[in-house]
Amino acid sequence: ELRSELCPRQFPARRAAAVAVALLRYRRGGPARALRLRELRRARTEDIKDVGHKYYLELELEDVLDKDSTVNCTAEVLYHLGNQNIAPDVQFTLEGELKSTEEADHVFYTRIRSLEKELVAENIPDSHGHVPPELEPIHLLAWVASGYLVWQNSTENTEFQLAQVKHVKQVRRRDKYLQFDFVVLLHEMVSQ
Repeated sequence: ELRSELCPRQFPARRAAAVAVALLRYRRGGPARALRLRELRRARTEDIKDVGHKYYLELELEDVLDKDSTVNCTAEVLYHLGNQNIAPDVQFTLEGELKSTEEADHVFYTRIRSLEKELVAENIPDSHGHVPPELEPIHLLAWVASGYLVWQNSTENTEFQLAQVKHVKQVRRRDKYLQFDFVVLLHEMVSQ
């Protein structure tokens, strides 16, 4: 069991961190919270015979809506050998608490529920990188959803990011839940 240090700026370390942050964003994000990597502090790797490559990461995350709100995180990312159809195994531990978004989430929920027609929007952000303030929660929800896609489709040689929400449409429901259908564009950083 040999663990070797990686420079946090190296591609393999950054890619593993991107997968860990994508899963964290999916699990802990919402219309009022989007986590992103502020700093990759430490990265180590280990080859596990007949299983795959495992990365041990120490991260500092920030909330894009509140840059002063940071949280430390340790994560392990295991890429399985051979089969590219298996999502990496990701385990993470947050050190400390994230600020509650309950109030902001409720404001968003109430606003969407009060719309007379279902919300429909395209090209978020627009070609100038602008996200209208009223669509920021929708953009953040797309970021959350894309976190799942990034995690499920990542390999040791990919680094996906949400590029744009091409189209979003609210789905009318009879119960109290909100549902949106998203068409998103993911950018693959390695191949550009």
